[in-house]
Amino acid sequence: MTEDQFFDAPGGIRLCFRTDGDAAAVPLLLIAGLGLDLTSWPRPMLDGLLARGFRVVRFDNRDAGRSTRVAAAPPSMLRQLVARPPRGAYTLEHMAGDAAALLGHLGIERAHVVGMSMGGMIAQSLAALDPPRVATLTSIFSTTGDRRVGQPARSTLLRMAKRPARTREQWVARHLAMLDHIGSRAFPYDDPDERAWAAGAWDRGGGPARSAGVARQIGAIQASGDRTAALRRITAPTLVIHGDVDRMVHPSGGRATAAAIPGARHVEIAGMSHHLSPGIIDRLVDLIAESANKLINPKYSAAEWLDISHSGESA
Repeated sequence: MTEDQFFDAPGGIRLCFRTDGDAAAVPLLLIAGLGLDLTSWPRPMLDGLLARGFRVVRFDNRDAGRSTRVAAAPPSMLRQLVARPPRGAYTLEHMAGDAAALLGHLGIERAHVVGMSMGGMIAQSLAALDPPRVATLTSIFSTTGDRRVGQPARSTLLRMAKRPARTREQWVARHLAMLDHIGSRAFPYDDPDERAWAAGAWDRGGGPARSAGVARQIGAIQASGDRTAALRRITAPTLVIHGDVDRMVHPSGGRATAAAIPGARHVEIAGMSHHLSPGIIDRLVDLIAESANKLINPKYSAAEWLDISHSGESA
């Protein structure tokens, strides 16, 4: 596993990143979700992608992990609830620019791009704004920004509206409680692994300071609004993955994403929730690798994939 590295992107943003795999291998960029850092991608998922011949790049978004904390007041809870970001809030497009700048810094002209949740929104924005940069796009449990789709369950919103954790122990307990709520009986999480991840993420994310960064990222999502029109400009072969029991981003968000992107393939997985659980990792790796034509014995030939990518298949 590589160590944290740093890159100064335009606009005064310093990004923390890691790379794994042969520098000559096919590059694949992973973009994490709301408040998550680069360690949120499970090690078995990274190992699976490396085994299929990718060079894996992952990074902390601005306001997460060890990347820059933006010097702006976070939106209040009331502003977040009524979706009124403060003036001057950065957007998903700015965050996509961070990702593009990192790829440029690494000398990567074109990469397969995979994003989960908010990271899926950033990946979508990158594919829409910088088409030559994105070889294929995989959007995992994400949405379009249209407020009529992909909304959290009311019970989930109530949990998100609680006062931020003030200690590591409280944050770990909150993380596990949220997984109990949004998790899946079909694909349960691993308690020791999640406890260890949460404790490490608390330390990497600045402890109590992380809550302000999460609020600013929520502001970025809200400031970007409905991106459906932009998604229609995406030309990269696109795979949209969602679970049918997602309480954080309703499955309608995945369906709307696939409907908006020309030729997108939509895979809705029974029993999958808003979490990269151990039991779903192998299938996700297979799907991502299939879309990038990297499996040794792919389920689909290149011609079959072309047909599927223009049919909007659901599975």
